[in-house]
Amino acid sequence: MASTESTTDRSGPAGQAGRAAIAQRHLRVDRWWLGPTVTVAALLAFVGYATWRAFANADYYAAPYVSPFYSPCLAENCAEMRGGPNWALFGDWWGLSPALIFLALPLGFRLTCYYYRKAYYRGFWGSPPACAVAEPHRRYTGETRFPLIVNNAHRYFFYASAAIAVVLTYDTVLAFRDEHYEWGHMGLGTVLAVVNITLVWGYTISCHSCRHIIGGRLKTFSAHPVRYRLWTLVSRLNGRHMALAWASLTSLAVTDLYVYLLAVDAFSDPRLF
Repeated sequence: MASTESTTDRSGPAGQAGRAAIAQRHLRVDRWWLGPTVTVAALLAFVGYATWRAFANADYYAAPYVSPFYSPCLAENCAEMRGGPNWALFGDWWGLSPALIFLALPLGFRLTCYYYRKAYYRGFWGSPPACAVAEPHRRYTGETRFPLIVNNAHRYFFYASAAIAVVLTYDTVLAFRDEHYEWGHMGLGTVLAVVNITLVWGYTISCHSCRHIIGGRLKTFSAHPVRYRLWTLVSRLNGRHMALAWASLTSLAVTDLYVYLLAVDAFSDPRLF
């Protein structure tokens, strides 16, 4: 009796069993490469700028504004910020830029974020580079090895980043002073600080971990109406997590740049009242 098994070659272009016998790596004719390319360029631009500013250890305070990269300031070599988050917990032994003490926490939060994982997996590692485009790697090990296994600590980075967002909120309140620390004033820097902290909180609470913490373990929503409403709000924000991720990343850089320009006397802060 003849065999009923198909003799069709089902090996793909990389010789992987089970794939369709198609010579091309993909059949897409659109500019699928544009998204990953823009992602790589944007992330590299931010990393380059943030690295320069973090190691600069200068020009990060222009009363009453402080750069979000340098707050809170946890070493004695910080600029004196009157009424600001000067908490010299590290004492005088820390000789590097104080920004390097805590920047790993919000950086870890973003690196382990579900959206940013998708962004740099596709953009930098091509895993995969786009939908319906085969990745160049022969094996997929997932997030079971270092360094990707660190992504499992995303929830803990969320806690740390939420605490830093509280400090940045405090800085925003202090921004309603003038250069002489008198209350009841508002400048362009104040507007930028308010926009920045709004986007930072939006990105933080739209996180998937925050959504799960609020309502992920509830079995009956009707028995927890307050948490259900909060979960609904966070779920709506979660749908905009990608936009909030990029918007908050941009606002952090713009706010820091604005403080830097004020600190080097490039111009004076325009006062609204």
